[in-house]
Amino acid sequence: MRSRYDAVMIGVGTLLQDNPLLTVRHVKGRSPIRIIVDSSARTPPNSRIFSKGGTPVIVAVTERASEKRVKRLLQSGANVLHVGRDHVNLRTLLARLHRLGIKRILLEGGGQMNWSMISDGLVDEIMLTVAPIIVGGSRATTLVDGEGVAKIEHAIRLIPVSTRRSGKEIVLGYKVK
Repeated sequence: MRSRYDAVMIGVGTLLQDNPLLTVRHVKGRSPIRIIVDSSARTPPNSRIFSKGGTPVIVAVTERASEKRVKRLLQSGANVLHVGRDHVNLRTLLARLHRLGIKRILLEGGGQMNWSMISDGLVDEIMLTVAPIIVGGSRATTLVDGEGVAKIEHAIRLIPVSTRRSGKEIVLGYKVK
């Protein structure tokens, strides 16, 4: 899916929690530009997102982000955009990205980032994907509750075995690997 977009965007919370690459893998295609919405420039300069050269990384920060942190991001290879005073102004960010030629963005944010984009009227399409893994925890809004797993790499893997329609619902059957 990522290969069909100009960019993929996440919030800093997702970056800090998952430390993703946000590249195209397992299929042929170009990796999109990677965008992190990070008001305070908390993105660690040693994040995996900086390890794959060639694909640009844009970090959107605010005027209140410390110069020291911004400088470290620039040294890591990020393009830093100052967009907003106290919080990243998403509407302004999208307008600036559009002027840079970034027109199609895949939002892979967490709940807070997703709600911010939706509540600001900045989402025109939503695709819900049921992935063949189980993650969660007592503070996560997911399929399961309880302790769960803290990292994707520890997720319970599933194998799809059936798909059927039940009224307006799609029922997916999975075998635990």
